[in-house]
Amino acid sequence: MWCHIARPGARFAHRFVLAAAALLGPVPLLAAAGSAQTTTTAGAVLVTTVDGTITPVMARHLAGAIDRAERDAAQLLVVELDTPGGLESSVRDMVQDILASPVPVAVYVAPAGARAASAGAIVTFAAHVAAMAPGTAIGASTPVDLEGGDVARKVVNDATAFAESIARLRGRNVAFAADAVREGRSASAAEAVELDVVDLEVPTLAALLQELDGRTVVVSPGDRPVVLRSAGAAVARDEMGLFERVQQWLADPNLAYLFLSLGTMAIVLELASPGVGAGGIAGAVLLLLAMFSLAVLPVNVVGLLLVALAAGLFVVELFVPGVGVAAAGGAVALGLSGLFLVRDVPGFEVSAAVLVPVAVLAGVAALVAGRVARTVRGAPARTGVGLFEGRVVRVDRTEGAAGWAFLEGAWWRVRARAGGELPAGTQVRVVEVDGLELVVETTATDEAPLEERR
Repeated sequence: MWCHIARPGARFAHRFVLAAAALLGPVPLLAAAGSAQTTTTAGAVLVTTVDGTITPVMARHLAGAIDRAERDAAQLLVVELDTPGGLESSVRDMVQDILASPVPVAVYVAPAGARAASAGAIVTFAAHVAAMAPGTAIGASTPVDLEGGDVARKVVNDATAFAESIARLRGRNVAFAADAVREGRSASAAEAVELDVVDLEVPTLAALLQELDGRTVVVSPGDRPVVLRSAGAAVARDEMGLFERVQQWLADPNLAYLFLSLGTMAIVLELASPGVGAGGIAGAVLLLLAMFSLAVLPVNVVGLLLVALAAGLFVVELFVPGVGVAAAGGAVALGLSGLFLVRDVPGFEVSAAVLVPVAVLAGVAALVAGRVARTVRGAPARTGVGLFEGRVVRVDRTEGAAGWAFLEGAWWRVRARAGGELPAGTQVRVVEVDGLELVVETTATDEAPLEERR
């Protein structure tokens, strides 16, 4: 299915995460530098792959392939397509790039078992040449995640008009394009050829190039006719580079939810018990990755607000630990955020196999961390002068009302809190440190000094 983002809240959330993802701005530049390419000669056929959910990353990749085909004077760009659909904005970008391409674009739904579903069908309609491998399918282009009532009809009508206009422009079956949107109609490769939805059914790329040899297509600008001489032409590849693949991999709602949840927990724990900053750094990195993922997904602002609520409840559990009500509430809020964070669009939903364990583990972690924090806050100090409080030592010698005791590698002057003399050999317990003097009280005679108990 292809996702239509319409609600004001969704647009606000989308702009918010786009702004945060701008911190990762250098990544797209590295992606362009790291694309996997082979040398293209003039008159060659350039082949690229669109495989997976259509996102802004995928749309940018196709735009780059068209630019390269034009720059290298390739006679044809073949797009090997296999997609379940994607985002409406990205699909429209891809269609506009294909329609405006000065180089003929052939969309080839392949290999066997591939599909041009939903938004993929619209991209296929837009191609100068549309072909399918045996065992492939096309169609089922109804927009999803609609609001119901008049809004739903407007969205469906808009998508139908868009599909019909593209099919009419390319001389394809307009009725099928409309039914694909309104009724979710699909067709096999053979049926699609019979219905004039696509031009060819061919088993391999080589067979496609052979079939296209001598065919005339009209390209923009100026409706310029181009005769293809593809039989025996050199073939070059333009595939996604490492950084583009990483970006496409990150455009996954499950990863976005995982990064957002773990990053939030890391930041909360760092704020609750500051240390060397490792938790804060890790949390910041995870949140940045989550922001990039959300920047290319249909985001719902309610999901982000639920994440903020979960973080607040976890903080409450850390600083005011009780019976675990705040931790449980945070876990529920975090789980609900996964349901609302990304629209319920096939290919864009958060899996229950990710959502439930992450929410439960976050709640348990907050509960345990709250208990640990309470224990640490109630424990006696283990550094500085607080280290001496409660220690049992022996007075080794006396000087009037004061005495001397050996503690932690040094001699300390000691005096009784209640006053009076401290005879040599008296066992005392440190109750306070007053400057360089230990204030002590006598202990039971059967309690051995700490040095002896060691």
